[in-house]
Amino acid sequence: MVCRLFAFVVFVSIAAAAHDASPPPTGESLRLPQIFGSGMVLQRDQEVPVWGWAAPAARVSVRFGEAAVEGVADGGGRWSVRLPPMAASATPRIMTIESGKTIELRDVLVGEVWLCSGQSNMQWSLAPGFVGSGVRDGAAEASAANYPLIRFFSVKCELAARPKDDCNGEWKVCSPETIGPFSAVGYFFGRELHRELGVPIGLIGSSWGGTPAEAWTSTETIRKFPEFDSARDDVERYGDDPAAARAAHEKDMSEWLAQVDRRDAGISQHWADAAFDDEQWKTVAVPGPLVVDGLDTFDGVVWLRERFAVAGECAGRAAQLSLGPIDDMDRTFVNGVQVGTTELVGLSQTARTYAIPKGVLRAGENTLAIRVIDNFGLAGLLGKPEVMKLSFGDGASAPQPIGLAGEWRCRRSVALSELPPLPRVRGLAPSKPSAIYNAMIRPLMPFGIRGAVWYQGESNRTRAAQYRELFPALIADWRADWGQGDFPFYFVQIAPFGYVDDGGEAALLREAQLLTLRRTSNVGMAVTMDIGDPRDIHPANKQEVGRRLALWALSKTYGKPGVAFSGPLYRSMKIEGDAIRIAFDYAESGLATRDKKPPTHFTIAGSDRKFVTAKATIEGETIVVRGDGVANPVSVRYGWGAADEPNLCNGAGLPASSFRTDDW
Repeated sequence: MVCRLFAFVVFVSIAAAAHDASPPPTGESLRLPQIFGSGMVLQRDQEVPVWGWAAPAARVSVRFGEAAVEGVADGGGRWSVRLPPMAASATPRIMTIESGKTIELRDVLVGEVWLCSGQSNMQWSLAPGFVGSGVRDGAAEASAANYPLIRFFSVKCELAARPKDDCNGEWKVCSPETIGPFSAVGYFFGRELHRELGVPIGLIGSSWGGTPAEAWTSTETIRKFPEFDSARDDVERYGDDPAAARAAHEKDMSEWLAQVDRRDAGISQHWADAAFDDEQWKTVAVPGPLVVDGLDTFDGVVWLRERFAVAGECAGRAAQLSLGPIDDMDRTFVNGVQVGTTELVGLSQTARTYAIPKGVLRAGENTLAIRVIDNFGLAGLLGKPEVMKLSFGDGASAPQPIGLAGEWRCRRSVALSELPPLPRVRGLAPSKPSAIYNAMIRPLMPFGIRGAVWYQGESNRTRAAQYRELFPALIADWRADWGQGDFPFYFVQIAPFGYVDDGGEAALLREAQLLTLRRTSNVGMAVTMDIGDPRDIHPANKQEVGRRLALWALSKTYGKPGVAFSGPLYRSMKIEGDAIRIAFDYAESGLATRDKKPPTHFTIAGSDRKFVTAKATIEGETIVVRGDGVANPVSVRYGWGAADEPNLCNGAGLPASSFRTDDW
């Protein structure tokens, strides 16, 4: 499951997040949510909400520049006021909040504030050492990130069973020293706005890799989707009790694993034993995803075996076995003795380190056997080669570790489809409905923002039909709860990637995003068909992604004239004999191809629904499509493969979205 980056479950760390870290005060302490802090940027040209907590019924005054407003805390201690609209200002000012005591927030600017949210492609950071390090020219970009009028606030990843009042984060001034952990896409988006508008820019980063849209949506909205009822019930039942959630999950898994054991030939035929003959098994490079013998499309039980030599002086000694992360679950044996197991859902990113007891290792040849249970996508030992080793302790006198990377033997056992359904995770998890919304979005409301940019969808790829409704519901949800009307919401269409198990799901998810663009007010979509990477779900060119989101904002939000903001989008088709003519929106500057070659990745079909590669010809603002052997065409598709990198664009060089003219 190599594409499910960072979507792991850590039952222990969730405990603190399940409750509000800082409940409203009952004494006379004045407090602000952390989204208010020194160095922040306030939204210009609209009322600015300011809120917090004080003693019940206490009067609270807020002063900023020439504005002074007062409010009264309610019975629970919460108060809220609104500063009048202000023009943009790069002059640092102090915000003063008083109620029994005084809070001063310094170096506060006024400009444009945007929320940057989504999964890993939004979370991907600019500098090495943080989440993601594959941004193109990342080190150079980070060293040049000296923009004191750009400020950012990173929301710490947390989960909650119900809406929280506060989140964890801190405003930072953009500099080479501070930019490292912030969203690369968010930074490039904000940098483009700052350069074009010349005003301070505030960026609020709230993202979490590998997470689905339902996790970012409120419980009230999720209730409209009955397919989430069981997962939502788990959150409500176990969300405040991680220990009970873990116990319930372990019980479910124990019962499920017992059924796996009864069906697993590796158990009944003793594949873990040192004497077992594995000469007829396939070989595979370890570490790395299992791609031999059809394992790249196989979900279920796979066994791996490796032999290694132990010197006589190490025989019988205790040792430590380090294997790195294993996708998804494992049971590990040395010479037929079980030395460790990790068999809970959601721990595919957790490194395995197991203690080998005294008396297990032998002089000469030893056998390591691992039963892997893969529940989605690619499987295997996915760490680095240098991590995989057998160690005998520290110190100069300790024997050298034994490296375990290399050619291993592998064999599949039983398919997941032949097993009972995998138990779901109980309680909180990054994939659970509303769990992230409660902890990482709701606490930001109603901080004044201009709008939101969003990069997500990969984790909903296999549920594209649902995403057609869920994604617009998320947008409406945020807008309603923020109370700022239909603020701009600009999103990124998922990029080409070679999903090994894709049966058209990626194209359907892109289509769901395109339909959201057409059916939802005040939204925009940055197409990335030309800047993806079929080998990497996290393409490196985050600069262009941020720029394309900024083009939508500059044109639609800020009214900059002459800004081309969208590539060609399919509008209509017309059958003309043995050809189909395709018309597009956003083709006023003409159609072109980025490589000056004929348009690629068009297919065409007749009523038999059998698509063949088509020849496409640009004619003005339309494209005429024909296919050999298709005399009576009825449908055209473009860029419909998961990893397709087609070349159609408009005169501004912006790429066309994938599309189909049928609804098959």
